[in-house]
Amino acid sequence: MHRMTADGGVLEVRGLSVRYGRSVRALEDVTLSVAAEGVLAVLGGNGAGKTTLLRTLLGVLPPLAGRVRIDGDDVASLAPSDRARRIAYVPQHHAPPFSFAVEDVVVMGRVARGSAFARPGPADRGAARDALARLGIASLASRAVTELSGGERQLVLIARALAQNTPLVVLDEPTASLDYGNRARVLRELDRLRAGGLSIVFSTHEPDHALVHADRALLLAGGAPLACGDAATALTAENVSRLYGLDVALVSVDATRKVFVAA
Repeated sequence: MHRMTADGGVLEVRGLSVRYGRSVRALEDVTLSVAAEGVLAVLGGNGAGKTTLLRTLLGVLPPLAGRVRIDGDDVASLAPSDRARRIAYVPQHHAPPFSFAVEDVVVMGRVARGSAFARPGPADRGAARDALARLGIASLASRAVTELSGGERQLVLIARALAQNTPLVVLDEPTASLDYGNRARVLRELDRLRAGGLSIVFSTHEPDHALVHADRALLLAGGAPLACGDAATALTAENVSRLYGLDVALVSVDATRKVFVAA
């Protein structure tokens, strides 16, 4: 497993601001860090700036102010192939237009690291098969991705990110639109990825998921941080109530687990 242990953490964001056009504020003065093998959950209502933040972390959107650094290097200054060696991305929705075999979809994660015209070699195929096996879906390798369930497709996308072999994986609402069983499977894989040495940033509408599966949390409201820090400190009933505009209580389920309940 590829590891990076740069001083200050794998990912550092300082004073990040993003605008669309001249007047639409998407993000304002966001500062955060994700240490090696750390997990950051990003929460906020629709239009709060979660996806904008993730796209800026990936280098897709240029910041108006501030910087995003990975291993000390400015993401905006990196070539696309360099970024693909540092950060893998799992989108929220993926409707494949063609009936690619699952293994071929995962191999695409390897191609992203090099030339667009490079043909995948034995090492790329091996990395793809290893990623599928690690996620317990090797049996799907020859299946058409268009024939899979939503949960299976999400695991395939995570496998593609694993095959990319980056120290940081960014996931945009990885459990959105999944049923209970598939949500549990995807969240379990996030825990395994972290245990395997990866750092993770994921956005979610579920504060319970953040409380259990992240060690840090960023709460975005109108593009600005409402709270950012240790998950247990940032995810209070008061902060979650302010974030979503309703009364929320934090209730103990047992000696080690708490859940949010709308009052």
